[in-house]
Amino acid sequence: MQHQIIWPCQPYCVPLEEKLLPELLRAAGYATHMVGKWHLGMFRKECLPTRRGFDSFFGYLTEYEDYYTHHRCYPLFELNVTRCALDLREGEEVAPGYDGMYSTHLFTQRATDVIRNHDHKKPLFLYLAFQAVHAPLQVPERYTAPYSFIRDPQRRLFAGMVSAMDEAVGNVTEALMAHNLWNNTVLVFSSDNGAQTLMGGSNWPLRGRKWSLWEGGVRAVGLVNSPLLEKPGVTSRELIHITDWLPTLLNLAKGSAERTTSLDGFDVWKTISKGMTSPRLEILHNIDPLYIDIPPCTSDPPHTLLPDLIHEPRPVISRVNQSDGFNVHIHAAIRYREWKLLTGYPGCPLWFPKPGSTSGLQPSPPCPTKEAAVRLYNIEQDPEERHEVSALNPRMVDFLLRRLQHYQSGSKPIIFPDDDPKCDPAPTGAWGPWA
Repeated sequence: MQHQIIWPCQPYCVPLEEKLLPELLRAAGYATHMVGKWHLGMFRKECLPTRRGFDSFFGYLTEYEDYYTHHRCYPLFELNVTRCALDLREGEEVAPGYDGMYSTHLFTQRATDVIRNHDHKKPLFLYLAFQAVHAPLQVPERYTAPYSFIRDPQRRLFAGMVSAMDEAVGNVTEALMAHNLWNNTVLVFSSDNGAQTLMGGSNWPLRGRKWSLWEGGVRAVGLVNSPLLEKPGVTSRELIHITDWLPTLLNLAKGSAERTTSLDGFDVWKTISKGMTSPRLEILHNIDPLYIDIPPCTSDPPHTLLPDLIHEPRPVISRVNQSDGFNVHIHAAIRYREWKLLTGYPGCPLWFPKPGSTSGLQPSPPCPTKEAAVRLYNIEQDPEERHEVSALNPRMVDFLLRRLQHYQSGSKPIIFPDDDPKCDPAPTGAWGPWA
C-alpha cells in the first residue's frame, strides 16, 4: 500500500492475514467499536470492519464523500459513466435515512451513544475516524461566522470545519466523563498526513504538502490526554510513527501480539507518559517507484485537485540516472535520528506562504548533489528543509542509501489493481462489496 490509496473500484483490501488492532484487543477482552471512515478496502465482505475485529461499525467505506448526502461520486471509465451512490453503513447493511445530517455531528452522536450504552464489565476500544477535515470543504454556516476576517473562502471553510471537529472531540470527552470512563481512558488524537494546500490546508512554515515526502506532507500533529499520564502538559519531539500505536496500545491493554506477523512498531508509552527517549531511531517514510505528483504544484485557488483522475495510467518519467545500490530516481525518503534523506522527486517542493500572507510561493532552490536526486537535511536544526547538506555528510548519505536498499530488497511488489467495473453501485444505490 505504498502507492497512493485504495480507490472505490479497486479489488483490494488490507491483506486478510494481517491482524489489526481491534482483533487483538477483542482477543484481550475488549468491546471494540468503530465510527467514521474505514478506507481499508471493501470489495469483499471479508474486508469490512465487522470482519476485521470490530463488534460494531457505523460509517463509510471509501476515502471521502459529501458531508450531508453521504454520497460518493466516482468515474467508471470502462462503462464511460460517473456513479454517485450512498456510502454509509450500519454494520454491514446500507444505512439510508441520514440525508442532510452533517457527518461530524452524526459520527459524534453515534460515538457518544456507544459510550452511553457500554457495559462497564468490559474495557472499551472506540475508534472514531472523523471525515473532517478532508475535502470536500463543507460545514454549517454557524461555524464559519467567527472567521469572517479570513479572506480566503477555502481557508474560512477549513477553519469552520476544524471548529466543528474541536467541538465534537469535546463532546466525546464529556461523554466519557459523564459515564465514569474517563479516569481509566487514554485518548489519542492524531492526523494521518500533512495538509492539502489546494483545499484550505496549511503546513506553514514546513515545506511541501500532502502527497509529498517533505515535512509538510509527512509530519502530522497529535496529542494524548489521559489521567494515566505521569507527565501531562508537555510537548514531545521524539520520533513516533503510526505503526507504534499498535504495540503501545496493545501493551497498555495487556494484550498479546503473538498472532501477528513481525511488527515494525515500538511501544512508546514511556516516551508519551514519562517523557523518556523514544526507542525509535528510524522511519521509512516511503519507497514508491510508481509515484507521480498529479495535483498542480500551486496555491492558486482556480486550480483544483482532481482525485478521481489520480490513478489513471500515466507515463512514469525518470528524472535521474541509475546509481550504484539504491536507484536514486525512485521517490523515497528515510529518517534516521536527526537526519532525513530524500531521493528522486519528493513531490511539490514549495514553501507555501503563511495563511493570510500577501507574499507568494517561495521557489525550490536547485540542488547541487548527485544528479540532483539525493537530498539530505538535518531536521532537528532545519525542520523547514531549506539547507541541503549532502555534500557535507557523504557518509550519512551512503548509510541512508544502504538502508533504503535494505528495505527495497525485502519489499513486496506494489499491489495497485485496475478498477473492476463490477463495483458499479447502480443496482443497489450504494457502494459496497461486489466480489
